[in-house]
Amino acid sequence: MADDQTAPPVPQSVIEVTAFMPDARANPHPKLEALRHNCPVMRDEIAKTWFLTRYADIRETVNDRSFVRHPLNSEEGSISRQLIEDDETPRRTSILFLDDPDHSRVRPPLAKAFYARIQKMKPQIEAIIDETIDAAPATGRFDLMADIAVPIPVTVIARILGVDEERLPDFRQWSEDIILSLNPVRTPEETERMEHGSHALDAYFTELMEARRKTPGDDLITDMVQLQASGDAPLTDDELRINLGALLVGGNLTTTDLIGNGVWLFLTHPDQLAAFKADPAMGAQAVEEVLRYEAPVSATSRIVEADKTVAGCPMKAHQVVFCSLASANRDETVFDAPEAFDITQKRASHVAFGGGPHICIGAPLARIEARRVFEKLFARYPDMRLPEQELTWRALPFFRGLERLDVEV
Repeated sequence: MADDQTAPPVPQSVIEVTAFMPDARANPHPKLEALRHNCPVMRDEIAKTWFLTRYADIRETVNDRSFVRHPLNSEEGSISRQLIEDDETPRRTSILFLDDPDHSRVRPPLAKAFYARIQKMKPQIEAIIDETIDAAPATGRFDLMADIAVPIPVTVIARILGVDEERLPDFRQWSEDIILSLNPVRTPEETERMEHGSHALDAYFTELMEARRKTPGDDLITDMVQLQASGDAPLTDDELRINLGALLVGGNLTTTDLIGNGVWLFLTHPDQLAAFKADPAMGAQAVEEVLRYEAPVSATSRIVEADKTVAGCPMKAHQVVFCSLASANRDETVFDAPEAFDITQKRASHVAFGGGPHICIGAPLARIEARRVFEKLFARYPDMRLPEQELTWRALPFFRGLERLDVEV
């Protein structure tokens, strides 16, 4: 635990531990530790949400199927309801916020096809990563985010889906616009951008789905329209469009941040980078430690469907429960020396991908991409280092990632 003389005051609201606050954007962990030790189940009446910070409470909550996810099930004025207040079609949602019975109908065929496609395309995925890293500057200073961490995930997911390569810039822009849907306090301008990106992506997927029905390709969109036609994927066209979009958004920003956070951690922990270079077979374990220590998604939410006790506190139907994944992953009752970034230690399972029926569908792909990036990057640039710079962390609440990361090679 932090020294009492330097420990921050215990936060009184959820906003205090999000990227909206400059100190929490730079480093949210001291505030989360203060909550975990002093107020592990916090009620924020302004945001109308509960906030959990202990690993055991969070693990139990995300795995509990009695909770629901759709923001329309949350109480009026809650932070979750703000996600949809400006939405033209608030009931329209991807598996991210879909509840049963629709969730159990839509997710399994999508996940099965997606995972089969990832395994089939693993050599292509690794080739995209290798080509992107080989195309980065051979010497000098460059922005690792712009040249490597941003292009790799969007190119990979585009290739999996079957997107035309020349549309990649549009695809990337639409993805950046749609991610604003996960910001509960977005501005009217950001909502306009979000809706424009959503409409553009919908139109493009409609075009691609029709094209694949006429002329099948070797991609996920072909897989899904064929499963749809055979009755093995009972999804409407609209459900297919919105979930293809969710794969794009979910696999883009978060994997970018996993790569950026990982490179930053290795370069600021030279002993760990040396251990990884000495034994690249530790790659899988290294990715898990990056996910535990500085996960791209810092919180997930659930909604109480009927009055119940959660984490020892009575909660009412429709109340929102935010779970701090970032705090759970540094809980000292579960992890030895949780404040140490240590890829050599076999640790307990983290909760960076959430859990239960809504566990991150893109987790297997993110792991493949991050591991290959770390292996290839540090093999190509054995002397990579961080030059002096002021880091700017993303201001998107409940996400954790760098806007820019300059490296010297």
